[in-house]
Amino acid sequence: MNQENRIKDPYYRSLTRKMLIIFIAVSIAPLITVSGIILNRFSVSYNEKLNAHLGELVLKHRQNIDGFLLEKLNNIRFMARSFTVDELKNEKFLRNNLAALQTEYGSVFEDLGIINDKGIQDAYAGPFKLENARYSDTEWFRKAIKSDFFISDVFLGLRGIPHFIITVRQMSNGKPWILRATISFVAFNSLVENLRIGKTGFAFILNSKGEFQSKPGFEVVHEKSYSFYESIKSGRKTKDGVFFSEMTDASGQKNLYVASLIKNGDWILIYQQDKSDAFSDLTHAKQIAFFIILIGGIVIIVTAFLLSKRMVARIAQADGEKELMNQQVIETGKLASLGELAAGIAHEINNPVAIMVEEAGWVHDLMEEEQFSSKENKNEFERALLQIKTQGKRCREITQKLLSFARKTDTCVEDVRINDVINEVISFCVQRAKFSNVVIKSNLQDNLPLLCLSHTEIQQVLLNLMNNALDSLEKRGGIITLTNWLEGDEVVISVADNGPGIPRANLARIFDPFFTTKPVGKGTGLGLSICYGIIKKMGGEIDVRSVVDAGTTFYLRVPTKKND
Repeated sequence: MNQENRIKDPYYRSLTRKMLIIFIAVSIAPLITVSGIILNRFSVSYNEKLNAHLGELVLKHRQNIDGFLLEKLNNIRFMARSFTVDELKNEKFLRNNLAALQTEYGSVFEDLGIINDKGIQDAYAGPFKLENARYSDTEWFRKAIKSDFFISDVFLGLRGIPHFIITVRQMSNGKPWILRATISFVAFNSLVENLRIGKTGFAFILNSKGEFQSKPGFEVVHEKSYSFYESIKSGRKTKDGVFFSEMTDASGQKNLYVASLIKNGDWILIYQQDKSDAFSDLTHAKQIAFFIILIGGIVIIVTAFLLSKRMVARIAQADGEKELMNQQVIETGKLASLGELAAGIAHEINNPVAIMVEEAGWVHDLMEEEQFSSKENKNEFERALLQIKTQGKRCREITQKLLSFARKTDTCVEDVRINDVINEVISFCVQRAKFSNVVIKSNLQDNLPLLCLSHTEIQQVLLNLMNNALDSLEKRGGIITLTNWLEGDEVVISVADNGPGIPRANLARIFDPFFTTKPVGKGTGLGLSICYGIIKKMGGEIDVRSVVDAGTTFYLRVPTKKND
């Protein structure tokens, strides 16, 4: 009975109805209570997360702005330390350095200048005519000449456009001199303009006097207000140095402010947003909450119906799998009987094979006597006898495998050279590979340590993997590659093919007993399960990687022999 017909059975239909009634009865009653609690908790959580989000944004932009200023300062400091004042006074040399900075950072650096201790610009590189400009009366020069480095406020200066400068002071012949760089206000302002959220959220920078150091995106009512600067700093402060405050402007609009000090406390980065805009999502959530309560009953009924149907389908599927498992138990019993039969056949074959091998050895000894030494066919006799002995030993190994499979004999653990086993397995598969137009390649590492395991069992694992690879390439041909290497205390063996691959849905089940994708009569679904058991018994691991239409690779990890 397939799953669709099974679900239509009266038992499963009755079970579906009962589960549907229980789901609806349990869910409808607490609907209003749960909705109210959730809405309240959502309001609290939204408020906390909004503050956390805005705080993170301000911190991130604070780091970006401070990083920008520090990077540009380090660029100038490096230049001042790398060259002498005489080199930098050479205007061609200075222009080359400005060109290098502009190549690296674009238009961030507008110009460079060398200023002596008198405040006169001895050398200049840039688009403005500022050669021999005098800065002795400017506030920034008086501060810069006293500091190893200095970053000014934004000002208009001689060029009449907003900018700010970065200076580095050095000593030459006992006198200070300054390397000055002008930073583009447009490039700097773009760092602040990036902080835009919603319809009204924007950021700007003020200095300690309440003067703008960036161009605000919207009108700020408290423009150039020192009290406003202090009001922001008096708000709630977190351990990360972020200030939160809420103020009402002259028009009665409530605004949220999130701020943080930058440039070693000389400036403050402020983010401003209308409170109604900031909490618009929460307001919208409250509006739809009532709508959710109204349609909640319908949603619960539909959900309960789908869940009930799905759960009953799972139960029906589990019942079907249980029936399939019972069939697999029957198949296992058949295999057990087959094992008993194999053991009996192996015992019966072993005796005549042993006699055959023994007699071949006896004939060979007789031929070594003097009267046969000159016979013309002696070489042919010896070849035939050697072949009889070789094939007899092979028959004996086959019967030993049958006995091992039937658990009538113990596995013989010995020191094994894995390269010999791999080459032996390749020789077993060469003829079938040629018939299937398959090329077998090997890439084996020399001087691998001995492995303490059963020769026949590791051979059985490799043969099974090779047969699976040959099966996958039987119709299309291809390449099988065997590789091994040492990885820590393990020898890794890979068996790779470029066949059709294994679908992702089947990868998790390929080691399950009786699972097979081969046609009926082609496979039992036990090969990889047996391989998994053998490798686990050796203390190793077996894994698979496969891509559809690209190929499959099995990895065997076997521990090396440990010296006592």
